[in-house]
Amino acid sequence: MLLGTSATASAEPPNCTTADVTAVMGGVSTEMSDYLFAHPDVNAFFSGLQGQGKKTTADKTKAYLNDNPQVRAELDAIRAPALDLRNRCNIPLEAEISGVI
Repeated sequence: MLLGTSATASAEPPNCTTADVTAVMGGVSTEMSDYLFAHPDVNAFFSGLQGQGKKTTADKTKAYLNDNPQVRAELDAIRAPALDLRNRCNIPLEAEISGVI
């Protein structure tokens, strides 16, 4: 008797399941929280943006990160696993904005 293999029903890239996404995002969130608690000045800046309009928040964040390249580099390093996941799994930016990733 010949036994064949069939493709799985899912054609997702490796490590792109909901569990994978949740694990990566949980790790990123924990690292970001740890970073913000360890850097009260950065935490205060981002906390101060709460309640401001989208454009104001974006403009102030861009200026802050441009003025603080070390902070930008550290935050980029923390967010890198999420960016890698989004790119590897073809998760659209809209999903990131809506809170999926």
